[in-house]
Amino acid sequence: MAQFTLHTVETAPAEALVLLQNSKRAYGMIPNLHAVMAESPEHLEGYQVLHNLFQKSSLTPAERNVVWLTINVEHACHYCVPAHTMIAKSQGLDAETIEALRNGQPLSDPHLETLRQFTLKLVRQRGHVSQSELDAFLAAGFTKRKVLDIVLGLAQKVMSNYVNHLADTPVDGPFAAYSWQPGIKVAAE
Repeated sequence: MAQFTLHTVETAPAEALVLLQNSKRAYGMIPNLHAVMAESPEHLEGYQVLHNLFQKSSLTPAERNVVWLTINVEHACHYCVPAHTMIAKSQGLDAETIEALRNGQPLSDPHLETLRQFTLKLVRQRGHVSQSELDAFLAAGFTKRKVLDIVLGLAQKVMSNYVNHLADTPVDGPFAAYSWQPGIKVAAE
């Protein structure tokens, strides 16, 4: 596999400098994911824009974290599962829910479990959910806007998860305490 550079502000293409400086300002460091993405300033910018838009979506913080972790686990992303574990903890998601998500297990909260299951269906079926699956999700109290917001989060996670697979991105120090290995996946209902 090709080696990818972990860019710094000294090595990145000129078009990526402001983006990396934004990352450093936002996170207190340049996450290794952003350092790899800087090879393509357009990719890094697209990722940052999608991240910011997903943060402003109609999904609550708990719902966003369920979407992120569900996708990261399904894609077996060695980097994003630890990173989003730390994010979920910092945003107040309870330890039981985080651990279930990391293990691909059902959630005790029926609302969040419905979201997890629907997200899995979108990922596994590449957006081809049946009308009855969509109707059931909407009947559970979700909206069409939330359906589209999940797709937004999925687009963001495809960008990061696939880059991490290609680059074997090293997990940053702050996320290392939450390291993760893929396990047995539980089937979507």
